[in-house]
Amino acid sequence: MEPHALPKIVLASSSPRRVDLLTQYLDDIFGEAIVAFAIDPADLDETPLQGETPLAHVQRLANAKAQLVAQRHVGADTVVIAGDTTVDVAGAIFGKPVDDAEARSMLQQLSGRTHHVHTALAVIRGERMAHVVDSAAVTMTHITEEQLNWYLATGEHADKAGAYALQGQGGALVEKVVGSLTTVIGLPLDALAEALSACGCGWKIGQ
Repeated sequence: MEPHALPKIVLASSSPRRVDLLTQYLDDIFGEAIVAFAIDPADLDETPLQGETPLAHVQRLANAKAQLVAQRHVGADTVVIAGDTTVDVAGAIFGKPVDDAEARSMLQQLSGRTHHVHTALAVIRGERMAHVVDSAAVTMTHITEEQLNWYLATGEHADKAGAYALQGQGGALVEKVVGSLTTVIGLPLDALAEALSACGCGWKIGQ
């Protein structure tokens, strides 16, 4: 398929991790073809609702982001991709820390235990909308005070759900992941393929 035959693709996120993963996904499908996509973050209030579960939270936000951005990119052959990721610690939502003190508290609570990461995706193409959520289990090492101080000093935690980045230096704090690494990073590629297919984008690797 030639690049000009593609629908307009809009990623409703400015996350460098999601940008990189979507670029990787499209490159894997279309090979050396240059596939550009627009980046238009929704910038919604991501505060959990009272009593909202982690799964309901990510699904609500992914859907809201996709719907908001789709209103700005009207077109029958425009594909809007939105996602939201949260860290689930025994039912408690760990979002992005507001400061270093909250990041320290989050990492202390994650230390030596297993939590779940949920990433919800919403894809809109014309009148079609598909929703999918994928989860992974992440076991952290026993984080020493020295490691904690080192990691906080990197600044990497600042805009990350759960105050760590698996794909960055935060990977040193992770002992094991059961599930897709791309789910933890923020754009599960298998789930993305499922959602795109449901919206009529039946793209195949190497086509």
